[in-house]
Amino acid sequence: MDETTHSLDRTDRKILKALVADGRISWRDLAQQVGLSTTPVQRRVKALEEQGLIRGYTANLDEARLAGGLSVFVQISLDKQDAEALVKFEEQIKLSPQVMSCFLMTGDFDYLLRVVTPSVEAFEVFLTNKLARIPGVAHLKSSFALKAIMVRQAPLI
Repeated sequence: MDETTHSLDRTDRKILKALVADGRISWRDLAQQVGLSTTPVQRRVKALEEQGLIRGYTANLDEARLAGGLSVFVQISLDKQDAEALVKFEEQIKLSPQVMSCFLMTGDFDYLLRVVTPSVEAFEVFLTNKLARIPGVAHLKSSFALKAIMVRQAPLI
């Protein structure tokens, strides 16, 4: 935890938990949940936004219905790990709507992707027509997720 997180008081934490549960909560309901009037709650939320602790408000979409129910984790190794090769790979991967997340890693491979497709066949097409054709990709290893045990939308507060 960084210093900003330590400075949160109990009320700020209650506000954040309430907003994670329902980002469309009314000021009145939020104030009631945390035990304050609306004006102080609005000030606190504004301060949390200014501190960057609240980065925005989004809808929680049904990923399986929109993109498919198959999650695949793909380990990718590049043939070179210089800055230019990393930037080129990252630019290409950002263009792929099937990629839900991409992490630069330490260890045995360079990147870890979570890819979502409607089927194994759709993943095969994505793998052979997109991922394997990105310049600099030397090795790919895929693992299919059987089921999600837990997915957090935000860290525990």
